[in-house]
Amino acid sequence: MRFTGERDGKGDLLDGYLTSFVNVSRVQPIQSIDEYAAVLDDWLYVLSQLGFHARHISLYGQLKVWYRRQVAGVTLMFRHLDLTLGDIVLLWNIEHPQRMAVDLGTGLERLAWARTLQNWNELVFGSLAGAAPDSTLDALRTATLLLGNGITPAARGAGGITRRVLSTLTPASMRLGVSAAVRSSHHYWTTIAALPVPWPAIAATIEQEIARR
Repeated sequence: MRFTGERDGKGDLLDGYLTSFVNVSRVQPIQSIDEYAAVLDDWLYVLSQLGFHARHISLYGQLKVWYRRQVAGVTLMFRHLDLTLGDIVLLWNIEHPQRMAVDLGTGLERLAWARTLQNWNELVFGSLAGAAPDSTLDALRTATLLLGNGITPAARGAGGITRRVLSTLTPASMRLGVSAAVRSSHHYWTTIAALPVPWPAIAATIEQEIARR
């Protein structure tokens, strides 16, 4: 989950961004820059297996070093044609520069978008696209993931995140009803990993939370 997705002037998420998504990443310690390059080479092979030709993949960004407490790093973005897929970061300990790591990441949904060139909302929300505001569908999708893992609304802690997500939902935005969106989202998340809480219980919790206001 991330609340840092890029948004338009109205505050809506731009195409390619979601509050919750399937993170595809590779994080590991390395001993040299050669290993960093090897990780990138491995990733190009993976992309080629998915149908992305290497000649259409490019890296861009700045080699300027950034600093966060005891860690420094350099971040490069990679894209297919004109669509950014993710980034590959070289990290090291400021006091011990020989302690390095590589962090490569992207999102499964973004990869599917680049591969299919499908309309973003239809790709993510399926038959529900257009049935409610995108922000509503995004919130229900995220709430399903949280509640499906037993993270119930609370004043603080992890439950506070659930309440924050649910606070964006209003009766006016829920004309399509809760069940259809929750059931669809539940099906999606369970293709990645089983959710211990069934979708009817999730829908009931969301409805109770909205009615409580």
